[in-house]
This record gives sequence, structure tokens and C-alpha cells, in this order.
Amino acid sequence: MRTHWRRQAHITAVALTFLTLGLSGAPASAQEPSTVRINETESSGGSPGDWVELVNTGTAAADVSGWIVKDNDDSHSYKIGKNTSIAPGAFLALDVDSSFGLGSSDSARLFQADGSTLVDSYTWTDHATTTFGRCGDGSGAFTTTTAPTKGTANACGGGGSDAVWPGGGAVTVADGSNVFGENLSGLSFESTGVLWAVQNGPSKLYRLVPNGTTWRPDPAGGWASGKSLRYAGGSGEPDAEGVVVTPDGMFVATERDNSKSSTSAPKILRFDASSTTSSLNATEEWNLTSDLPSLPANAGPEAISWIPDTFLTAHGFRDERTGAAYDPAGYPGHGRGLFFVGVEANGTVYAYALNQSGGGYTRIATVTSGFAGVMDLEFEPATGHLWAVCDDTCQGRTATLDISAQGKFAITHTYDRPAGMANYNNEGFAIAPNTACTGGHKPVVWSDDSNDGGHALRAGTLNCTP
Repeated sequence: MRTHWRRQAHITAVALTFLTLGLSGAPASAQEPSTVRINETESSGGSPGDWVELVNTGTAAADVSGWIVKDNDDSHSYKIGKNTSIAPGAFLALDVDSSFGLGSSDSARLFQADGSTLVDSYTWTDHATTTFGRCGDGSGAFTTTTAPTKGTANACGGGGSDAVWPGGGAVTVADGSNVFGENLSGLSFESTGVLWAVQNGPSKLYRLVPNGTTWRPDPAGGWASGKSLRYAGGSGEPDAEGVVVTPDGMFVATERDNSKSSTSAPKILRFDASSTTSSLNATEEWNLTSDLPSLPANAGPEAISWIPDTFLTAHGFRDERTGAAYDPAGYPGHGRGLFFVGVEANGTVYAYALNQSGGGYTRIATVTSGFAGVMDLEFEPATGHLWAVCDDTCQGRTATLDISAQGKFAITHTYDRPAGMANYNNEGFAIAPNTACTGGHKPVVWSDDSNDGGHALRAGTLNCTP
């Protein structure tokens, strides 16, 4: 997603643009103010500075457009941006340090847009060694947490996650030294022996094959150095962040055109990976700008996954546009499944039916990941889990989302990164098919955008299902 200079931009963008809109792109309807609570506060040593986290404890999205956060002094205030809402159970982290700092003896007070109607507040007399947070989230009393968990569930004695990584603790380097450099991002398995990867700068697609215990660019077919990606017609340089292989082709999620790096351009592009040319032009484009909230140029669609219609209908997936069970027949020409797109700026996942020609699309659902930002998404057919991945911003945690009895994807587990994994800037995550299971485990691969220690790929294992 970013080189080192982009890391700061990402963190700031998260707080400035945590937006979750209704299906039409308009702000979701407001709930009673009591459903929105101050959930966690950071007054010393935060990233990038002091912050206040809100949570929506209600069952519908809560519109907080224009709401105001103050410290214990009415002359200091932070105003939440327009068209901002918080999905049910979701978190909204606000970098108040851009307006004022929180002191060792201070308060965080949340007001409605009039600046005088108090919604919630918390006062402390000294800095916390970590943060002050409600345990449990949204309803419990404030206490000193065991770790800062900006934009995610509070660490209330359990480390901020409900389980250790469900696989082996060992993690190994999975590429040669400085093969890719920085900016390797999304990953997607095509089979046990083929792994696809995208690089966001320069924009490239790699076909990776095993090389002993590691992965390398396929030396055949012109893939040895990767293939450059371009928009339809051969123009520009898409900031390629996520990739997924589907029965309908290969799709890439992009945030912007690197040749116009200050302008957001959230798009999904399709490429013909069977082409023998050294540069690949998109064969179709879907521009999501009108459907998504206003996004920073470098914090748009970061992740993409695909789920077949057969699975969604068998598990009662609900179409939020119609208010009824999802019916693929209602979206002729959309292919054989839905695309789930994760946005970095707000941690929200959007489900789309993409018309396979013409660039049209329809949003089917909006999903809360539980994270400040989503860096990759991975559907695991063997379990039905949709995995949401956060990077070093969330200490490398992942979450599984499953279709609930109400037909919506909901968080079922949040996992710590494997014990052997440092807190790398992992932006890609791929799970090998179950056919790769050996001894009850199957391979998983992470891509490190920062190329820490000269390596962009690392491998571990995940438990296989019976």
C-alpha cells in the first residue's frame, strides 16, 4: 500500500475518514445519541498522537456528522467530518491531536453537533500506562487497558484478541533477499502451486511459483520480473493493492493512479493474466467513486475477495438493498459471485455485484471488519470464513467474519498474529487450498509492504478443518 513515507499518511487518514455510509451513498440515519459512547482514550504516546475512540452500541448505523469532541476546556474542540456514521458494533478512532492535545489530568467529552448537548464523557487524573478503555466495550467501566487497541475491541486483560493464532506459531521467510523490494501488497492463491501478488509501486502483477521452501516470480511466460499494469487503453499506473483470482477472471483493487498520486481513484480492474505481453491493460474497469465516501488518495480500496453465489445463497446472505435474501437472478450479467472490497480509511467492507461488461455495479451489503483499516480479505471455502486482515496499525491482527442468523457477515473471532511473526507492515494474506493440508495444517502467506529485513513474503500455517 505504501512506502515508508506513506505510513504516516495512512495513520492520519484512518482517523480523518472513518466513514460508513448507507447503500445509496448518503449518510445512514441517526440513532438515539445514547448508542454512541466514548470507548477508549489515548493521552500520551499515541500514533500519530492523542486520540479518542467511539463505539456504536446500537443495532443500526449512528450518524455522528458534525459531532464535537472537547477536552476539559471549551476553547479546544475537534469536529467530526460530514457524512460520517458508525455501523452497529463498529469503532471510530478520532485523531484529536490534530486540534488539541490531551493532558495528564484531563477529560474527553463528546457533544452533538450543537456543541452543547453532552453525549458522553470520561475524566482522568494522570496518563494511563497504556490507554483508558471501557471493559466491556461500550458499556463497562473505564479501566487501564493491557494494550492500546485503536479502532478495535479493547484489551481487557486478554490482549485485545479472543484467541491466539489458529495455526502454528512459527513463521519463516518465503522469498529471496530483496527480490521484490517495497510495496508488495495483495496476494491470492490460484492453486497450491501458483500464488499471485500485486505491487502498488511500480504497479505490477506477479505470478509466483514454489522454489523449494520459498516463492519466486515464475521464470517462464515473461513473469520473471512481473508484468506492468495499466488502465484500459494503456494509460496511467494503477496503485494496485489487492488481487483475487475468480472463475470470472483476475481482479485488482486500486486506490489511485500513481501518475496522479494526490487524487483518489477507487477502482476495481480486471486483467487477462493469460496474455503474453509484458504490460497488461485492464480489460474492464469499475469506478467506485460515486458509491464510496470521500477518501484520501492513499487510503481507498486496499483489499478484495470473491465469494460464490452458491455459498451466499446456501447460507442465507441478506441483500441490504432489497431487504430480502440475496437473489443472484436479480443482478443479471454480474458473473458467478460477489466481490468484497475492504477500504483502508474506514475499515469497512463493501459487497458488490459487478456487471461483467460496461463497468456497472450494485452495492449489496456493507460489513464492519472491527479494524481501523482493512489491508486484505480472504475467503476460505473450507470454513466459510471471510478473513479480514489489518497491518501493524492493529498489531497484525486478523478477524473472521461469518454469515449470521440475520444473513449478515459478523465478526466471530479476532486473532493475534502468530507468535513467531514480528509486527510487520503486512498488507497481503493468502490461504492455500485445503488440498495443501499436511499433518492438519495448510500454508498461509503474508506480504510485507515495507520489505522488512529485505524480505516481502513470510509463510506460516493455519489449522485445516476436518
